[in-house]
Amino acid sequence: MSHATASSAQPRTSGQPVWALVVIPGLALSIGWGIRGNFGHEHGAMIPGALAAMAAALVTDRSDWHRRVAFFGLFGGIGWAFGGSMSYGQVLGYTHCGDPPNVLYGFASLYLIGFLWAAMGGIGTALPAYLDRERLTALLPPLLWFFGALTVHDLTYDGLNVWLAQRSSIRLTGGPEYRHEEPLYWFDSDWTTALIGVAVPLVYMLGRRRRDHASALMLHIAVGWWIGFLLLPVALGWRMTPPRGDNWAGCLGAVCGAFVFLQCHDLVGVTRSGLVAGFVGGVGFPLATAVQILGVKTGWVTNWHSVMEQTYGLINGVGIGLAMAGAARDAAPVSDAPPVRRWSDWLAPAAVLVGITYLNARKNPEEWVKAGAFPPGLYWLSTMTWFNIGAFIVAAGVVVLLIRHMRKPLSLMPSTWEGRGLLLFVAFLSAVVVMNFERALVGFREQRLITEGIILVNATVTSVLIACWSGTVHALRRGGAPSRGLAQTVAMGLTGGVLCCLVCLGTVMAAYGTKPIEFRKPSYRFGARARMVRPAPLPGQPHP
Repeated sequence: MSHATASSAQPRTSGQPVWALVVIPGLALSIGWGIRGNFGHEHGAMIPGALAAMAAALVTDRSDWHRRVAFFGLFGGIGWAFGGSMSYGQVLGYTHCGDPPNVLYGFASLYLIGFLWAAMGGIGTALPAYLDRERLTALLPPLLWFFGALTVHDLTYDGLNVWLAQRSSIRLTGGPEYRHEEPLYWFDSDWTTALIGVAVPLVYMLGRRRRDHASALMLHIAVGWWIGFLLLPVALGWRMTPPRGDNWAGCLGAVCGAFVFLQCHDLVGVTRSGLVAGFVGGVGFPLATAVQILGVKTGWVTNWHSVMEQTYGLINGVGIGLAMAGAARDAAPVSDAPPVRRWSDWLAPAAVLVGITYLNARKNPEEWVKAGAFPPGLYWLSTMTWFNIGAFIVAAGVVVLLIRHMRKPLSLMPSTWEGRGLLLFVAFLSAVVVMNFERALVGFREQRLITEGIILVNATVTSVLIACWSGTVHALRRGGAPSRGLAQTVAMGLTGGVLCCLVCLGTVMAAYGTKPIEFRKPSYRFGARARMVRPAPLPGQPHP
């Protein structure tokens, strides 16, 4: 199996203009974001992250990036997953309430959430563009230990809460809407996951008796999360959207921790990619929400929330495209020779194609059963068990083929890394589009056309464009170190954020005045109608 070298990474020919590097990731992330809205949280956010990262790597003429398409997809998905923990439903309600201070606060909060979400996504996407083979693949062992520990956490979390409640004589109502009664509830945050994020790299380093870059990066992110969480909502009482979750504070600390690590290890290009993607994403969230609000004004009844999500995804994808255009220009060629940790060459594509797809598709059987379209059990096993058996068989087949191809090339696989990357992208895109349609099919109605219909059209267009334009965007390398104009980037991003929030406020006020928008239940952060700020709702009351 051939490997890209520094010499083969040089631009080969001029082709499509750089805007192709913006359009295709934009469409890819828009598709993924529309799908993410149906699956939600961290796992759902991995879909758009993986799609946009792979699209950006494929469109450039960087053959060294083509060699790493699966790694771009994996780390892009992980980067975007962080933001999936942040709650923003009530923040959207602030922008619908008609009260100018609350509306402005809502748009400003959306800007912050959008920045944090996209910044970590940009960092994850850019890592394979800047890290050498050793440092890139060294990230995988501690990540595997982390995901293993997280799996144990997810399997035991409910039981641990019940055990702690029994020992403390706490009566649990049960169900996610009463999660505030659980002993491990703390500002509706993912603090137990963040604790694992600290423990795993520490144990990993102690076990190996030496420090390493991979564990250091994980520690910077996890410790940063704890600093942000303990400082803002816990110590200072700064809560963005009470009583909803305060993971935003942890994510703020995590992003800052990641930037500190990158700057200390001279990964300025990755920092720049995170900032560019972050500021574009920050502007994108309030802008997409304003588009939604104006759409409601037309009186046309459709799924305007999905319009907002897909628009926001498109803007996020533009941010990834701009960030990777800068990386294609600045990043030195990377080589995968010698191919250390060869097992990573089958693990990365399997994690994208099988892992990310399964983490989301496993949520479908519950919806099918709820809709009455599927029985809760078949023969002697539950529907979910049958689904897991089928998923395991498919996963085993994919892994066997990937390992077999590494030993002796299969005719099924294209002969070039670019072709293999295209195959992975189209296969993953097809899988998640079908998976999403399966979820929506049992409750399909005409309003779903704006979601599933547009996703299908965009997926078709994206597949055609990336097949025609793959490897055609010329990377005009400047040579030398990456651009260090980080201060200018920050200044432009903050200025753009302020102007964006003010424009969105003016647009909503011009369209509705001080009248609440009936599309969404309005929320108030300030004033007499604001929710009482307390750590959690009272026992026996459902969590908002």
